[in-house]
Amino acid sequence: MVQFGQDGIARSIIAAIKAQIHSGAYRPGDRLPSSRAFAAEWGASRTTVTAAYNQLNAEGYLIIRQGARAIVAPGLERASGEVPIPTASPRNLSALARRLLAMPSPPEAQPARVADFRYGDLSGADFPVLAWRRASNKAILRRGARLRYGDPQGSLALRNALQTYLWRARGISCTPDQTVIVNGSQQGLDLCARLLLDPGDAFVIENPGYPLARNVFAAAGGIAAPVAVDADGLRTDLLPQAHLACVTPSHQFPLGGVLSATRRRSLLAWATATGAYIIEDDYDGEYRHDIAPIPPLQTLDAESVIYAGTFSKTLSPTLRLGYLVVPTSLRRAFCEAKRLTDRHAPTLEQDVLADLLASGAYERHVRSIRRKNAERRQVLLQALADHLGSRVTVAGADTGLHVVAWMNGITAEREPEIIAAARAAGIGLYPVSPLYDPGEPQPGNAGFILGYAGLDTEALRRGVAVLATVLAKHR
Repeated sequence: MVQFGQDGIARSIIAAIKAQIHSGAYRPGDRLPSSRAFAAEWGASRTTVTAAYNQLNAEGYLIIRQGARAIVAPGLERASGEVPIPTASPRNLSALARRLLAMPSPPEAQPARVADFRYGDLSGADFPVLAWRRASNKAILRRGARLRYGDPQGSLALRNALQTYLWRARGISCTPDQTVIVNGSQQGLDLCARLLLDPGDAFVIENPGYPLARNVFAAAGGIAAPVAVDADGLRTDLLPQAHLACVTPSHQFPLGGVLSATRRRSLLAWATATGAYIIEDDYDGEYRHDIAPIPPLQTLDAESVIYAGTFSKTLSPTLRLGYLVVPTSLRRAFCEAKRLTDRHAPTLEQDVLADLLASGAYERHVRSIRRKNAERRQVLLQALADHLGSRVTVAGADTGLHVVAWMNGITAEREPEIIAAARAAGIGLYPVSPLYDPGEPQPGNAGFILGYAGLDTEALRRGVAVLATVLAKHR
């Protein structure tokens, strides 16, 4: 218990700083706030803070030098058991929290020094810095006399600009009222889970498929109904009874199949018959290499399909802006859910995007990076052919920003061994097998998702050459 009085405050400061050091928040060599700044934050006298720092110095936690801020002493290792930090008892957690705690967390990989094939990364050199800066300056200068909360549905200027862009680029006919601006497509999926699923409801998910989609629906209490995919996308002949289906029809993630016209009609007929909604995740619809653009499902049935788009694959995944095109009947529910979740998406970034879309700068940028990524794709495919030849089978190369490389003659059980060896050689490698439902048949051969949009052509060539050397040692 925190005691009142300067001695009690000093003891509280000492205990708090020790806890921060033991937890790893402060590391050896890190500088602490000045005694003046710390005193202001804690409402203590500077003399009290100085006394606490001196005590920590005497105990070997801090190093104090005249005229400099105190630093954490070297050699202090994280020791989580020395200063216990209270945690909530499981009996105080909601069912949602317990489901989230039960979900596996993806491992955090260190950056690869030769080539990191992680999907979803974009090249920083491709970001339209000048266009973004000009639009940002205009948006800042246009700020009103008062700064206020925005529309939970999103900036009207951005929704108007999106309406015309989606019609030109994807053939979608919608009104600004049908569009909801979200913090990335992941929040869009979360809103769908909250509004369309009750605990125990079944949802269709592609197998293999996008794990964060599966997890967000499961977190809402939904029961996964995995449906297999093949070269033509989702196997609609296997669709079960469910409340919703989340699909990637324009470029199945991760295998790359494009949902055929026959299956599109079958999926929409299933939605009509069951009363289910379809969430169409068009995560990289701007990228077509060897095939013509595929019209979205939403263009065939605007009342059954919720279209989810994102700027993460064209501008930056750090931007965290996406959008939903929802049936008119669901508009109010999504707007209110967005208001309750986080009030609204960042308004400055929305204004910048609206300007980029309205001026044509965004589409010029998309055309530019489409050419660059087509070149990267060609370099990757050529390097795989040159270095691996018949030892690899490539899938999903016609669209998107990644390919899947199946390793002929190497079983999926050896994926961890190959990933570790590749990491040691400076290559970031990511397997396909974790994207399959654990209760369903797994792939026989080892397979890896090779994202190429974040690498230059030289890194792609070098990365495949090193990967080939690694694989030769692990056949």
